Amino acid sequence: MSDGGGGLTGGCLCGGVRYDVAERPMGVVNCHCGQCRRFHGHFGAYITIPRDAVEFEKQDTLSWYRSSAKAQRGFCARCGSSLFWKGDGEALLDIAAGSLDQPTGLTTLRHIHVADKADYYAIDDGLERFPEGAPEPP
Repeated sequence: MSDGGGGLTGGCLCGGVRYDVAERPMGVVNCHCGQCRRFHGHFGAYITIPRDAVEFEKQDTLSWYRSSAKAQRGFCARCGSSLFWKGDGEALLDIAAGSLDQPTGLTTLRHIHVADKADYYAIDDGLERFPEGAPEPP
């Protein structure tokens, strides 16, 4: 797969979904909302990229689940890998950081929806925390 300029590639466990990211993200954001916890089996760690900066090499097994009235979650229908979150009408796509090929060279930036985090772990890394989603940039 080509570098695409972003230098990041990724995919699901079985290889049915493969993608190339043509734009470098700022970093990883950890989401602790209840839906992410259920979708990933723990909190979700995501990069956010413009949708048009993602090119699919393979997507035959990609399936989408409407997880709320305003968003969908993408996963591999064959192996079950959790891959994407996309808000309706938004130009951005969130990609599960765990689906990226290593090394990424990325770091974690912040935690969001910490008011919904599970009770079995602590957030003690000193990074920014937001009770809900991160505030919109000015």
